[in-house]
Amino acid sequence: MNAAHRPRKRFGQNFLHDPGSIERILAAIDPQPGQALVEIGPGRGALTWQLLERLGRLEVIELDRDLCARLDTERHAHPGELIIHSADALKTDFCGLEQPPPLRVVGNLPYNISTPLLFHLLGQAGCIRDMHFLLQKEVVERMAAAPGGRDYGRLSVMLQMLCEVEPLFTVGPGAFHPPPKVDSACVRLIPLPTPRYVIDPDTFADRTRLAFAHRRKTLRNNLKGELHTEQLEAAGIDPGRRAETLSLEEFARLSTLPSGAE
Repeated sequence: MNAAHRPRKRFGQNFLHDPGSIERILAAIDPQPGQALVEIGPGRGALTWQLLERLGRLEVIELDRDLCARLDTERHAHPGELIIHSADALKTDFCGLEQPPPLRVVGNLPYNISTPLLFHLLGQAGCIRDMHFLLQKEVVERMAAAPGGRDYGRLSVMLQMLCEVEPLFTVGPGAFHPPPKVDSACVRLIPLPTPRYVIDPDTFADRTRLAFAHRRKTLRNNLKGELHTEQLEAAGIDPGRRAETLSLEEFARLSTLPSGAE
């Protein structure tokens, strides 16, 4: 057994250790033999070894080389095939991993990369069956938020257009070492076969980003230079509204409008 690995702040490491929380996460994932599953950030292996026992084969992506070496040493004590990728999940081609899609993706995600990683995975959703993540509770609330509230934003719109978002349960700071200063939550994401509405993905992403660029500003101001006020009105969208009040269907409508200059 290797000496205890000291959590590294620059990697945002908070290692899960609470047996009860681990069991709840495993029950939510319900891994079955033969399924293609990849774990992001296995850390000390709290979930890893139990996933491997149930699956027989598991791929993991770990940025910390010391943890990769630790996992490599310890895997000989566990049955099954563990494939270790010493890599940055933000730069990983998930569709090109060793196991054939559809993939199941799981992970206790570092808070500092959770949002960019979710967007990275959205771009590869076509080869993903589902995702189960431990995230900062505030992030999960934003992911599942409805229009009109302060939690509703670009992340909510992008995820809900392409996935079913299901918050599962909260995990307190004491389940981790070191304990974070905030609560965490487990969430399930299931990519949809097609987006909820007909969209051009690139235009939809770009218009959504612009609409939320300055939350206190109206659509008229945030989309100036991209769309005419008259275009918004013709599409049945009041230019004086803020992005946080728009439904998914209205964002889809925005993405169908031809670019114009104010």
